[in-house]
Amino acid sequence: MNPAKMTKETAYKKVFSYIGLSAKGRNLVSGEFSTENAVKGQNAYLVIVASDASDNTKKLFRNKTDFYGVPYREFSTKEELGHILGKKICASMAFIDEGLAKAAVSCIDNYNNQ
Repeated sequence: MNPAKMTKETAYKKVFSYIGLSAKGRNLVSGEFSTENAVKGQNAYLVIVASDASDNTKKLFRNKTDFYGVPYREFSTKEELGHILGKKICASMAFIDEGLAKAAVSCIDNYNNQ
């Protein structure tokens, strides 16, 4: 599907599909410690932080991703991100597969711009 023709709801669902697919393929790390290590180790291609995460968490990952040149996006809630991963909550995650990360960035940007 052409990202330009995607509805806001479709973009939202596709992001969760990419997160689930990445998690199944072990191409996603979650949690503050693992996400930070992926960024520092230059294995991360995208960092997603929940919109309702603490200001300290958002600042930490904004600073780390700026320094290491990794795309950073705020998306969804801790509960929704956790649910898709089979956890209670998840405030941060990193894609470690470049292709899925690019697709997720495109959908998140499409969602945020509508």
